[in-house]
Amino acid sequence: MEVLYTCCCGIDVHAKMLVACLIKDGKKEVRTFSTMTDDLLHLLDWLTAAGCTHVAIESTGVYWRPVFNILEGTLSVMLVNARDAKGFKARKTDVIDAEWLADLLRHGLLKASFIPPLHIRELRELTRYRESLVREQTALSNRIQKLIESGNIKLGQVVSDALGVSGRQMLRALAEGETDVERMSELARRRMKRKVPELKRALAGRLTEAQRWVLTELLDQYEQVEAAVKRVEEKIGEEVERATDPFVAEAVKLLDTIPGIAERVAETIVSEIGVEMSRFATDGHLASWAGMCPGNNESAGKRKSGKTSKGNRYLRAALVQAAWAASHQKGTYLAAQYQRLVKRMGKKKALVAVGHSILVIVYHVLKNRTNYQELGGDYFDQRHVAQQRARLIRQLEGTGLKVTVEELSLAA
Repeated sequence: MEVLYTCCCGIDVHAKMLVACLIKDGKKEVRTFSTMTDDLLHLLDWLTAAGCTHVAIESTGVYWRPVFNILEGTLSVMLVNARDAKGFKARKTDVIDAEWLADLLRHGLLKASFIPPLHIRELRELTRYRESLVREQTALSNRIQKLIESGNIKLGQVVSDALGVSGRQMLRALAEGETDVERMSELARRRMKRKVPELKRALAGRLTEAQRWVLTELLDQYEQVEAAVKRVEEKIGEEVERATDPFVAEAVKLLDTIPGIAERVAETIVSEIGVEMSRFATDGHLASWAGMCPGNNESAGKRKSGKTSKGNRYLRAALVQAAWAASHQKGTYLAAQYQRLVKRMGKKKALVAVGHSILVIVYHVLKNRTNYQELGGDYFDQRHVAQQRARLIRQLEGTGLKVTVEELSLAA
């Protein structure tokens, strides 16, 4: 088998230690290092002194990141998925894994995982942190709702947002021991003033002292998380504007033209896939990497499962969220696609299918660097006019009518 790299290294990374196997001119040398920074610098010195040019890293979780960050820029570093570098199960040790990884790299048999450039990785850290804050905020909102329900406070059944400006003031009053529903209902603002009679009935519950104390704590936590979300959104905006690649800010604006994608989702998509689409051969490769297309599980000519792969869960969540928003818009191609698919697939599968279409659109928008061109809600009908006419004629004939069709002449 042809040797592509005469001096290369395979590294099996764990939480506390890593095993590195250096192959130089067919000779193997194995060393073990801790994952402390000083030992990682010794690893870099050892590899550069030996003339190593390429390194393959296999790791679980996020343990590969510090190793990658230190080796990146000096050596050509490749992160490898464990499923693409499986050795012999009967003979499995950290040393054998490192040697097997180095052998595969030496002969060019490894497939590199997608690692975006540094400025995209920085943006990704912020968007993922924002998502964790939003999830925490949602959990706190649900916990508050559950708490007031236990005291028979039906605020959530009267107002659409119990943690809006008016709703939060009423909850604060309840937490402070207020029991006069007249005073609390007067805290309603704007359109909520029309619901004062319902609010009086909804607020006529009873909270114990312990429940009021817990409600105060939950409201404080909710406001802290809300403030943190605002701060991280400002930081994400700054990161987008000062990215080393000037196209990042433009890419967010271009993606914002796609139905269902707002600025927040656009920032998430850019942070997960970057802006350079040349690393993906086709839109199908991108969809497969993201886990937004049917999986392949076939044996002996029989298809066993079409379940989607795990892919990138952050990107998948953003695309499904965008698909749900797009499905509620009128007169758009994506909304029409959802309405066609939901009848036979159900909501969840239809949203994944629409999310796949959005990802394909994203690929071409970023690749061609152009705005999204809307096809219209009647795209499918216009594409299959003959089938549409035949179907309508059959429906009319099914009611006992004789149908004669005449083509309308176009106006001059």
